[in-house]
Amino acid sequence: MSNEILKKIDKILIANRGEIALRVMKSCKEMGIKSVSIYTESEKSYPHTFLSDESFSLGMGPLSETYLNHEKIIEIAKVSGAKAIHPGYGFLSENSVFAKKVTDAGLIFIGPTPESMEIMGDKKTSKVEMGKIKIPLIPGYHGDDQTEATLKAAAVEIGFPVLVKASAGGGGKGMRVVWKEEEFSDALASAKREALNSFGDDIVLIEKFIQNPRHIEVQVMSDTHGNHLHFFERECSIQRRHQKVVEETPSPALDENLRRSICETAVAISSGINYKGAGTVEFIMDADGKFFFLEMNTRLQVEHPITEMVTNSDLVRLQILVAAGLPLPMKQEEITQSGHAIEVRIYSEDPDNNFMPAIGKIGHVGAPTLNGVRLDSGYIDGNEVTIDFDPMLAKLICWGVDRDSAISKTLHSLDEVIFLGVKTNRDYLKRIVDTKPFREGDTFTHFIETYSELLRPVDLEDREVAAAIAAFLADSQTENRVSLTGDSSWSRLQGFRNI
Repeated sequence: MSNEILKKIDKILIANRGEIALRVMKSCKEMGIKSVSIYTESEKSYPHTFLSDESFSLGMGPLSETYLNHEKIIEIAKVSGAKAIHPGYGFLSENSVFAKKVTDAGLIFIGPTPESMEIMGDKKTSKVEMGKIKIPLIPGYHGDDQTEATLKAAAVEIGFPVLVKASAGGGGKGMRVVWKEEEFSDALASAKREALNSFGDDIVLIEKFIQNPRHIEVQVMSDTHGNHLHFFERECSIQRRHQKVVEETPSPALDENLRRSICETAVAISSGINYKGAGTVEFIMDADGKFFFLEMNTRLQVEHPITEMVTNSDLVRLQILVAAGLPLPMKQEEITQSGHAIEVRIYSEDPDNNFMPAIGKIGHVGAPTLNGVRLDSGYIDGNEVTIDFDPMLAKLICWGVDRDSAISKTLHSLDEVIFLGVKTNRDYLKRIVDTKPFREGDTFTHFIETYSELLRPVDLEDREVAAAIAAFLADSQTENRVSLTGDSSWSRLQGFRNI
């Protein structure tokens, strides 16, 4: 099959940066495909710029002139001889205009069709389409009449609390929970203003606000030969400001019947819109196990590695196969889950200071040592962390034979993957994973707010701090004696809080 792929795609330009660019490169190398990276001038020392087969500078300037510059990226692809463009996630990954420009330029876009992006990229349109194929939807209003009177009447009919949600975009922008009728007008105006500023579109929809829901998503993959498959679910309920923080699979909330039902519903959606490529169907599930369609992300997700861990799949490889026009090389019954996987997102931020972003130079990046653990990061020793890009430094992914094992590996490995020189949320992630509610699988989208007191730091006693410093200094003095093994005090710097 490799020869068939190389006939269509022998070189790929990766229209992204950091860890996702490195992730795509890895699959390219294993498939014998050349990779082309792009970078800004401030990123010359970042690994995605020199681990590809070729790299091209985007210059300097705002994102609109670099990673969001359609014409520049397509021109680089042509000059480099790339046959296809992989957008990763974020940036241009769900931009239907860019996808069409890529295909119009005679290149292959590794992703769904622009038509699928447009249908599923707009929350209002996607809800209408899902209603046509009888997919369960949260009770709500998705109509064209956007007058305040109509929207308010719909909210009253649905029953408070309701969620006012921008139709375009995501990340919690243009979203307001309204608990009482008298609060509706102000919340609507605020949501519309934010939506217009963020997305250039102030259209909203109204939905019943489901309290303490779980966020369950299903990984799907479709080819152009009529095959629509799922790779099971991921639980992504632990979020902060609608951004995922911890993900795991399988979901501890699903029994086999519910798992089968939600996965089959996701496949019905991808089949119903004749989807192509990788996608994620997201659902909200209430306390009674009823699930409702939320949205579909028409790209590879940040959290895709946990699915790869439990299904022994390479989702990027499958994306490339589909883009080359080849059929998926497996049937649904051949895709099984094994063990349990957890992913935590390591951010350069201070959770104990209102999650303030952190910047600085990374002195050392620690590496995990346990089997079944991987650290996906776009940073190496000496790289600067700036405010120019997303604050996510890395993703720690831990696989275990069961959930308890995966939790233990996550807690141990978070001590190992230090980012010396920059404040991170590692200790905060440990607090989340080590709580009794998390260990018992009692997770929901307001977990962090509900257990905010439980997640506060516990100050070390003076004697503990003194002992840790003394041990580190003593270890540093012996560095020369262990240098022949490649070991050093840096590699054994574990358990230090908030480094």
